[in-house]
This record gives sequence, C-alpha cells and structure tokens, in this order.
Amino acid sequence: MTGSARQSLKLSYVVTAAAILSFESQYAAGQTGLAVPRVSPGITVLFEDSLHLIRGKRVGLITNHTGRDGRNRSSIDLIFRAPSVRLTALFAPEHGIRGGVEGGERIASGVDRVTGVPIHSLYGATRVPTARMLANIDVLVYDIQDVGARMYTYVWTMALAAEAAKKAGKQFIVLDRPNPIRADIAEGGPIERRFRSFTGLHNVMPRYGLTPGELAFYLVGTKQIEADVTVVPMKGYRRSIWYDETGLPWAKPSPNIPDVDAALLYTGTGMFEATNVSEGRGTNTPFRLVGASWLNDAGAIARAMNAMRLTGVRFDSTSRRIARGQKFGGQTIPMISVSVTRRDSVRVIDVGARMLREIYRRHPRQFRWQGRGIEEISGSTALRNAVERGGIDELLEQWRGESTRFRTATAPYHLYEQ
Repeated sequence: MTGSARQSLKLSYVVTAAAILSFESQYAAGQTGLAVPRVSPGITVLFEDSLHLIRGKRVGLITNHTGRDGRNRSSIDLIFRAPSVRLTALFAPEHGIRGGVEGGERIASGVDRVTGVPIHSLYGATRVPTARMLANIDVLVYDIQDVGARMYTYVWTMALAAEAAKKAGKQFIVLDRPNPIRADIAEGGPIERRFRSFTGLHNVMPRYGLTPGELAFYLVGTKQIEADVTVVPMKGYRRSIWYDETGLPWAKPSPNIPDVDAALLYTGTGMFEATNVSEGRGTNTPFRLVGASWLNDAGAIARAMNAMRLTGVRFDSTSRRIARGQKFGGQTIPMISVSVTRRDSVRVIDVGARMLREIYRRHPRQFRWQGRGIEEISGSTALRNAVERGGIDELLEQWRGESTRFRTATAPYHLYEQ
C-alpha cells in the first residue's frame, strides 16, 4: 500500500497494521513462490490478532451464510462462542440470514434457531438499522461476501448500516472479503443521482473493482457517506486474483450466483433483468443464458455476437425450460448461451450492452423495457438510447474513459497490492 494511501486511511485504520505489514512482506517483489495463494478473510484475521476490537462488547453482526472463515465455520458461531464477547443481535440482508430467499423478496425478522439471538431484517420494513435495533449493541460488524457489482445490494446495506451506527454512537467494523471477480478491474459508467436506488445507492461503477472494505473507505473518504469505519483486512490477498484462486470455500452469495463465472457475467447479462427477456433465472445456469419465447433467431444472434469478436466469451444457441415463477415460467424457450473462455479479458459491460442492442435491433416490436430499470442498472438514459437508436460503440468508449478515471480516484483507498 502506498504512503499516500496510508495517510488517507488514517480516518479509522487502527486495526490491522500487523496484517497489512505481514501481507506486504509476504508478497514483496512477488517472492512467495505460491501459484495459488491462501487467503485469510477478515473474520479469520479478527480472531488471529484483532479480537480486542470486540472483546468485552455487545456485538451486532450483519451477515448471512457467506460469512464463514477459511475452515468453513460460520461467523455467527465463531463470534457467539468467542470468550468475553456477547453476540446480542443479528441483521439479515436481502436473501436472508441463510441466503436461500429469491432476490427482491422481503425478509422477516425472527430468532436464529442455533444461537437464539434475535434477527433484525434489513430487507423488509426498513433497510436501515433503527435506534431500537442498535440499542443493545456496542459495535456493529459487517461480514458478507459480495460479487463486485453495483446493482448487488449487500454493499448498500453496509453503507446504510455504517451511517446508522455513527448516528447511534456505535463502532462499525467491516471484516473484509475478496472481490470474487478481481479487485483491479472497473467497468461501466457513473450513476446519476436521479436514478439511484438500493441497486445503486452511490456513485461507483457497475463493476467497481474494490473489496467491501475498500469500498467503505472510498465512500467515507469521498464524503458519499458520513460514517466512521474500521476495516479488518485479509491476509494473503492480491487485487488481481479471482475468488477460486484464494483457497477459500465458495458459498453462493445468492441463489442465482452459483459460481465465479456467474458472478462475472451478472454485471453484463444482469441488464436483461430490466427487460422482458429472460436472464436465465429459472434454469441451472442463470446469467449465462438470455432468451425469450419469441427469440426464434437465437442462432443468428449468437453468430452475430461471435462475429463481433468480443474478448473472452463465446455465444451459442440452445433452448431451456424455465421454472415457474420466472419470466416465461413453465415454457421451453430459445436462448443464447454465453460461455467464458478467457475471463481475464472479458468486458462484461460490453457483452450485456451489445447483446441488448442486437436483440432490440432484430425484435423492436417484441422487446420491452421494464419501467426505468435499465436506467437504475446502467446509471443514465444513455444505454436505452444507444440500444434503441444506435451508438453503442461511442457509449462504451465513453464508459471506458469514465471507469479509468474511477480506478484512479479509488487508488488511494486500496488496502492490497496488485
């Protein structure tokens, strides 16, 4: 980490100097000799050298099934059993404390069946911890595996909770985790204030290329949120690695993100959530499939997409039966499959935007937008206009410049080397 980064992060970076120095020593000049690094997530580092942060305190924990250490032990159980620590409240994000609820469904409050600790929903009547929820805690801890996409809600739960903690006079700690699709790549454009929502609460890129801890520091440092944040960083992590290179067990962050490639494609093909075209929900390969009952030229579209020579992906045509409850539920429909062939070179925003344009161009009468969803996902009216009128090349070039500027702006908040 650079000297300027250390200077800028004095805002609350009091916890893990030892962890960062250990990391920098391990990876200095690339002399580890390890082809696959072993990463310790923030929850592990907390128990190794930073338990003083919560010792003797009442702890509230924002987490779900992805909050686990390198030995696949639940963060809930670890903190509940920690000596001189009282776990007094749990907070559930979208998809619930066990992660099995479909996206968008309200989460109910309740009691954890294992520990007996009360669970407060942050995806139901409120998305912000209330004063009543925070009354019985001294410190609020966040430990959730994100997917690195602006429209994924977990990090916005983190941001809102950090602000609520400051207002209530409570300490806020982020137990850092990997960005599963690399923390050194950003894609897409900014989000206008009028289109911000819980699927894009603050101005970061759609693929933002930061870990949750780095994102929290960036939001505080740029005054997009008013909060005091302490981050317990990982050990052994590098920004350029994928989740399946960390040595950590993978748990689906949500029901439709079964693996790293799905997480990667989500930022691109997830754009189809804002249309009447299926993004593959209700199949066994969500976000790798795009289709509709009227997409009878799926083969021609796949050939046209391959002719564009987009790096790192290949397109084919197929058909799938869609599970009930999803778009075209109960039907077998033609679909375009997207296969990742070289994920280091995939530009997922390009994939999504160009597929939207190609399908719209061939099916302007059947294709429909859903409300202003595409503006909330992409950040402005520019993508809708380019899909309908042309100009995708110019828009993607503009976004490349904006994402480059974003990478420069976020660099002072990096906690890890390349």
